[in-house]
Amino acid sequence: MAIGFLRSLILYGVVIFSVRLMGKRQIGELQPSELVITILVSNIATLPLENLDIPLLTGIIPILSLVCFEVLASWGTLRSRRLRRILSGSPKIIIRDGVIDQKVLEELRFSADDLMTALRGSGVFDVTEVQFAIVETTGSVSVYPKHANRPVTNVPEQDTGDPPDVLISDGKLIPHGLAASGLDRAWIQRVLNRRQLKIQDVFLLAARGQQDYCLIEKEGNGCHGSG
Repeated sequence: MAIGFLRSLILYGVVIFSVRLMGKRQIGELQPSELVITILVSNIATLPLENLDIPLLTGIIPILSLVCFEVLASWGTLRSRRLRRILSGSPKIIIRDGVIDQKVLEELRFSADDLMTALRGSGVFDVTEVQFAIVETTGSVSVYPKHANRPVTNVPEQDTGDPPDVLISDGKLIPHGLAASGLDRAWIQRVLNRRQLKIQDVFLLAARGQQDYCLIEKEGNGCHGSG
């Protein structure tokens, strides 16, 4: 009995350490790879508890190995957009200007009921009230209502239309974002030249147009732009 209790304490500490090492996320925010590691760690941790004949290290070593692999994979995704898309996927637009993209819904295996449940969770009950709805890589749905359907505030607002397109992310140019924005590399170069920056010096550049953009430098604290 005492051995089982001691094993439980040790494994509890190992699992807590492993989860903290993976980073602070809620269950609903876990990327697919993180969710797989979490499930595997929980299953492996139960083996030495259910069978005291199994050496404790038989549970601890695989747990630490899996977590180390996840940390290395996370480090790799921070530096490689391609690897990030392979492991975590990419956000998908499922509603644009009140029109549902049924082809994308089918690819994501989202039913109409799943979609309406997600919209209701964001306080929207009519698809036509949605400017954009995006399925994030975590599976959650982000909803951007049309201007007329947004909560009323005391501050006058103008409808900004489409959300900004990401042109540079983590020091890398995003070709499909550039194409969607209608801008070109010459415009980006002019923006960078004003601040004597190179593409690799930029953490994020998002724009709705030439006069409405946000540029954040690596290690920077604020957004530079005219938006």
